Amino acid sequence: MKNKTQPTSKELVMQETDIIVSKTDTKGRLTYGNEKFIEFSGFAEADLLGQQHNIVRHPDMPRGIFKFLWDNISQGKELFAYVKNMSKDGSFYWVMANVTPDYDASGKIVGYFSVRRAVSRSAIQTIDNLYRQMLEAEKQAGARDACDASLNLLTQILQEKGMTYEQFILSV
Repeated sequence: MKNKTQPTSKELVMQETDIIVSKTDTKGRLTYGNEKFIEFSGFAEADLLGQQHNIVRHPDMPRGIFKFLWDNISQGKELFAYVKNMSKDGSFYWVMANVTPDYDASGKIVGYFSVRRAVSRSAIQTIDNLYRQMLEAEKQAGARDACDASLNLLTQILQEKGMTYEQFILSV
């Protein structure tokens, strides 16, 4: 059940005390969402569980960011990312996501936790500009090469800044 809603210009703003938590299996299917996740997503819990986490994906998010995220977390790495999500009604909300693998007793990855917090207005400006550039690179490259094009642009920008991805994200 993908969110087929059209995006609107209505923004939902997280408060400093809001914490959104969700958990997925290794394929990205939701297995848990806290009350704040349910509230911001606009979906009922029963409509979220078992669905792909991208049910809240906003079309303003570059595909390359999600490829980068999955490439890292599937290797057991923790990742921070700014994400623009979309609610069931088309409104949007920005989050700073911290995504970490969840392991079983034998050390095998069995899923992923995502904890999201509020984002500063200045960070949104910086990240929104970056994501617009990445989306344009994806559009110019076409669907088949979109992820590579936006990741190449991200790599180029980070090299120009002399920063790693994590250094950049945490500095914004």
